[in-house]
Formats: sequence, structure tokens, C-alpha cells
Amino acid sequence: MIRVLVVDDSRYARQSLRHIIENDDRLTVVGEAMDALQARDLIKQLDPDVVTLDVEMPGMDGIKFLENLIRLRPTPVVMVSSLTQRGADATFRALEIGAVDYVAKPNGADGSNLEAFASQIVEKVVAASMVSPGLLASKSAKLRQDFAERKHAAPPTVTDVDIRREAFHGLVVGVGASTGGPEALRDFISQLPGAFPPVLISLHIQPGFSTSLANRLNSVSQLEVREAEDGLPIEPGCAYLAPGDHHIELVQIGFKPILRVHQAPKVNMHRPSVDVMFDSIARYGITDKALGVIMTGMGKDGAQGLLRMRQAGMTTFAQDEASSVVWGMPGEAHKIGAATETLPLDRMAAKSVDWAQKRARSVPMGRRVTR
Repeated sequence: MIRVLVVDDSRYARQSLRHIIENDDRLTVVGEAMDALQARDLIKQLDPDVVTLDVEMPGMDGIKFLENLIRLRPTPVVMVSSLTQRGADATFRALEIGAVDYVAKPNGADGSNLEAFASQIVEKVVAASMVSPGLLASKSAKLRQDFAERKHAAPPTVTDVDIRREAFHGLVVGVGASTGGPEALRDFISQLPGAFPPVLISLHIQPGFSTSLANRLNSVSQLEVREAEDGLPIEPGCAYLAPGDHHIELVQIGFKPILRVHQAPKVNMHRPSVDVMFDSIARYGITDKALGVIMTGMGKDGAQGLLRMRQAGMTTFAQDEASSVVWGMPGEAHKIGAATETLPLDRMAAKSVDWAQKRARSVPMGRRVTR
């Protein structure tokens, strides 16, 4: 049994979460806490496998409590946040600190919303239980250290052969992830140069959160990161994140590659689906002008699409087990031979830049940026 501690200041929310969690035979609730002080004592007494943690609580809020928990007693945490801009911002801050994943509380009493919420709670608590607390602690510390170092890093030196953005027309990179994905994406995107092929991103994310994530990624990236829009042409130097509850595809209209953003049925129980995005790139027919990257995540979404990309002659990378929060999606891709290389997260950006620069078109009168 996976032992869960529920932390929420709302009695109704605690009761609802207990009902959802204990309705699954793999899970049991060992305790409930209404605030951070009570949660601290119960964690010491009960040593739960997973904690569900409310973002907004009186006294010490969920973010401050999480900082202390990850620092002093690393424990897998699933954040439960409100479906608001403030909730989204706080949630991504929690993921930066070391939370495994999050679920947004449903708005209103719509039955389908409640059912989806229940399913996500169970899925994400189970996924969180598979994560090593040691990995969480080391990952959180490394991300904070790397981000601080990159913020104060010297600008790249310039030689006389620049690779301009225009050199990357005709290339495309697709990136897919799920559990642990926001922070893996942040690490990957922040290391890419501004002169880089267009990047399409499909992440299992809820509506209302993709805008906040795009903004956060944009704040640490030399690329321009935005939410994808239907009919938008893709351009080098830009990254396009699938909006929550929408698939993203690459199609050709005339001679221009553009985005299709739509709400066709879920694939592999997800929308956006990584398979939908990878399949569209595989159909695009640009052989080794496309790169597919699959990162940490629970389940198998994206593995078959990545395989189809490789079978079409495209380069494909999968994140390795040691650096993944959950080695589900990249693990399946590795298992079925979908990845040309399986790499640690901290090497993915450099390998992707190397791939892009080897395929860049010659642009006269330029200079090359070196790091």
C-alpha cells in the first residue's frame, strides 16, 4: 500500500481527497493535516510515502513548507492548487523547489471535472511514490545551483562565423514530457542558444497552467517561448508550447510549416498528446531535418510517435533513467528502440545544439556564436 498524508486547510477538501485516494486499492490515507505545523508533526510520526499539499494555507503556506520539507526530509509531494493564475505561478515555483507533480482543484461541481480530478490524483500519487527522495533532493539542489550559475554566467564569446537564425529554416525539434516535465523543460530550454530551430513542446498540462509555464520558460530562455496558436507559422529562435487540453501538430501549407492546435479526442488518455505531435513531425517528411526528444513522464505517451520519427530517418533522444523523475515515457521509448540515443538530462541541450549546427544551412556574412 502507498501511504499518503493529506495536507489542506479545508475540511471538505481533506475529506474529498481521502475518499478519492482510498477508493483505489493501492493507496491508503494514513493522516490528515490542516496546516503546516500539524503536517510537520504527522510526517515525523507517520513517515508517509507521498504527501498531497495544498498551495494556499494559513500561517506557513505550502511553498514555504515544501522548501523546509525538501531540505530537511525529502518526501515525494503532489501539489493541489487552485485553477488560477496565482495558483499556477505558485505551483511552478513548487516544482522548481522539488514537488513531483501537481493537480488543479476543479472549478464548480461538474461531474466530468470531478472525475478527471480524481483520476489525476490517483495517477500522480502513484507516480510520486516511485520517485526516490534522494533523487528529489539532489535534483532540487542541482536545479537551483545551475539556474543561479546561468543567471550570472558571462555572455557567449563571438568569433567570425556566426550561425544566424535563418540558417535553421527547414529544421524542427519536438519535445515531449509529463511527470517532472516542467523542470526538465526548464533545464533544457534555458541552455539553448537564441539561434536554434523552432521547438514544438507537448507536455501533459492542465488548462490555465500552460500560459504561466510558457512565461516562466521564456524568462530563462534565449528563445522566444510562447503558447502555440492555430495557424501560426513556426520560426527559428522560437519555442511553441501546446496549450492545456489541446493537441499540437505540424502541417505544411504551401511551402510554409504551420501549427495546428485543436481539441480532437484524447490519445493515450492525454490532450495534449506527445504521440500526436511526434506523428505529425514524422509525416512531415523532412528525414534528418527533425529531432525528437522525449523526457521524464509516467506512462507510454510519445514512445510510438518517437519510433515513427526514427523509422522516418529522424534523430531521436530519450532521457535516461537516472536523471528522470519517472522513467515511464522515455523508458518505453528506450525499450522499443525508438531512441537513437538515451542521454542524461544535463547532456540533452548540448547534443541538440550539436545536431542543429551540423544541419544548419550556410548563411553568408555571418559570425558564429561559441560557448
